Amino acid sequence: MFLDESGFLLIPNVRKTWSPVGCTPHLRHSYRREKLSTISGLTVSPHRRRLGLYVQFHCRNVTGGQVVGFLRHLLRHVRGPVVLLWDGGKIHKRADVAAFIRRHPRLQVHPFPGYAPDLNPVEFVWTKAKHALSNTAHEDLGQLGAHLRRSLRRIRNSQRLLWSCIHASELPWP
Repeated sequence: MFLDESGFLLIPNVRKTWSPVGCTPHLRHSYRREKLSTISGLTVSPHRRRLGLYVQFHCRNVTGGQVVGFLRHLLRHVRGPVVLLWDGGKIHKRADVAAFIRRHPRLQVHPFPGYAPDLNPVEFVWTKAKHALSNTAHEDLGQLGAHLRRSLRRIRNSQRLLWSCIHASELPWP
């Protein structure tokens, strides 16, 4: 299983787009730095036949307690031993997270090398989700969350998209 956290701002993510000549598109928004934080786990079945995507949303930065809650949720849904790969972020080294991992021997935790986000396939899930939110202005966190949920549901329901995230990472994958 691959795990990562990300934040999505109310400030629009602007990308190149098509428009008629002379009709430059304009995005109007209020400059509010509110954000929606997410934590996600990408699971690979033991025989590499099926991928799963688990996501939780939070209105503030993800805390150690929320990481523990997410891991607890995953352990209820994923059977057998779980090999967890994640970055070396401070949140993953918190005392409550370390204690939870020690109490659950099913979890075998391995960190990615430092400064190597290109190895984590969940980073590419975030890229796809942020691309879907491009050039849109949301009024509030509820509207942003609804749009993000639709985008992540589309990714979760497509094995092809999930596999593309695995193959986009620089992991040595057969």
